[in-house]
Amino acid sequence: MAENADIEIKASQWRLVEVGRVVLFTHGQYTGRLAAIVEIIDHKRALVDGPSKKENAAVPRQSVALNNLIITPIVIEKLPRAAGRGAVARAWEKREVEKKWDESAWAKRREQREKRRNLSDFDRFKVLRLKKQARFEVRKAHANVRASAKSSS
Repeated sequence: MAENADIEIKASQWRLVEVGRVVLFTHGQYTGRLAAIVEIIDHKRALVDGPSKKENAAVPRQSVALNNLIITPIVIEKLPRAAGRGAVARAWEKREVEKKWDESAWAKRREQREKRRNLSDFDRFKVLRLKKQARFEVRKAHANVRASAKSSS
């Protein structure tokens, strides 16, 4: 047996179900809204609370199946188990959860996808034309670079 072996133990990089973890609803009445895990009921359910200041973004305290949620990388550190609505709201504001979420690439991608989903046929046509114009400008610039490289050699 190796004595005094140098063993490096690393914590997993997985997003764990833990008290204070911010989650995103994927199914049900509150789809697309954020909440924080307040208490873990069992291996399939958790008590969540989403004290958002934004209109139509708050989630009342409720028991939710974990398969209806996506765990985000945002955590409210040192949130006590079964904390009341006021304590959760204060911690939510102190940690600026909504600001962190809005700045995340994940939220921006979801917003972009929602914008694209709501485009009309004419709006999609305008996007197509703009992409075509951009592609033409890029090709023209590449052609100029190739021509100047050819003439200098």
